[in-house]
Amino acid sequence: MRVAITTLGCKINQYDSAVIRSRLEEKHSFVPFDMQADCYIINTCTVTERAEGEARQLVRRVKRLSPRAKVLMTGCYAQVSPQEVARVHGVDFVVGLNRLEDLLRLVETTDSESIPRVFVSDVKRERGVPVLGTRALPGHTRAFLKIQEGCNYTCTYCIIPTARGLSRSVSPRQVLDQVRLLADAGYAEIVLTGIHLGGYGQDLAPKMDLTALLELLVQSRLVERIRLSSLDPREVPDRLLDLIAGSAIVCPHLHICAQAGDDRILKQMRRNYDTAYYRDLLNKIRERSPEAALGSDIIVGFPGESADQFERSLEYFASLPLTYFHVFPYSERRGTAAASLPEPVSAPVKKLRAQTMRQLGIEKKKQFCLRFRGRRMPVLIEAKVDKNSGCRRGFSRNYLPVVVSGGSDRVNQEVEVQIDRFDGGWLTGTVVEKRIGRVERESQGGAGA
Repeated sequence: MRVAITTLGCKINQYDSAVIRSRLEEKHSFVPFDMQADCYIINTCTVTERAEGEARQLVRRVKRLSPRAKVLMTGCYAQVSPQEVARVHGVDFVVGLNRLEDLLRLVETTDSESIPRVFVSDVKRERGVPVLGTRALPGHTRAFLKIQEGCNYTCTYCIIPTARGLSRSVSPRQVLDQVRLLADAGYAEIVLTGIHLGGYGQDLAPKMDLTALLELLVQSRLVERIRLSSLDPREVPDRLLDLIAGSAIVCPHLHICAQAGDDRILKQMRRNYDTAYYRDLLNKIRERSPEAALGSDIIVGFPGESADQFERSLEYFASLPLTYFHVFPYSERRGTAAASLPEPVSAPVKKLRAQTMRQLGIEKKKQFCLRFRGRRMPVLIEAKVDKNSGCRRGFSRNYLPVVVSGGSDRVNQEVEVQIDRFDGGWLTGTVVEKRIGRVERESQGGAGA
């Protein structure tokens, strides 16, 4: 059977899709999602209405391409609104989260008439993180490893706790086993991901935290580079900052979600910090790790946000030592507390504010990247090729994107790159020295492997 899968949303969804693929590819062949297939799997997102709309459009697209193909919808949209998804013309089955065995069975079933169309369980009762086991993430040089699922926070704008359930963690032993498998498969960098990553370990017995897990991974020396996905401001302790500043393995890159630059808006969002705390945290990180990349998520157009509040937020974020922004116009979600707040901001105003904030983010990224012009940086070469230059792309340890001349035969290797310029959002450089890492030493059978 020819199977095609596509993923909307976050790195957690990417990881879940990789698990699905790894379980199916022993029996079935996979084709690109824009090609004819016998079965299409759409791993959906529900963070915004736009993401839900994109999922519905994908169903229509594949049905035009392959009218007789089977279509399965899974992921957060399927979990939160299963009956709505089931009503989408062309959808054969709706499979919620943590129903992997059902999904695998439905891919292969030939008797669609006599079985239910919707398979969704109550995620609030889930304990543990069952989605593990992939060793390869197609299309990625870096591997994503889910070590935590769910969220205990109650941010007023967010539907994810409804979709994913309470916070729960993968045991340290399982994490180490998975890192070992990924490293043995040849990955030089592993990105630790979670819905509420900073809450890792609080549900375990005995309890532990993310920093303790990182210390174990550093001591194991299983992999050359470890990167963290997004964290909340209250979950970045000094011990973690010391580890990042002093480690050659944990990448100097933190994505710490601010969400807003106004204290009243933060309070309405039910965030557990204020702008002064966030500013002090970033300044502390910058003092300890001057070259670390610091990113943030920012929501604009939250209900009640006035023009003056937005301007003050713009000034606030301009003053912070951030490297880049992910900017989102507020999207009302059914079932969230913010959906009933008064004074909604109009769509045109939200769009304009998002454009303005993104432009600030582009300028801050440029200024940060220009600091590295004329310098040498270790860069992990990825498989993707830059369309304009024909050169390989890669990422530095502090998550700066680099187009690399001379890196064509160095995919999944970390090499020393002389940075020449910054253009179109990318640094550009040339390989000047080959860095021999664990993966290459083992392939050569050299001493010290």
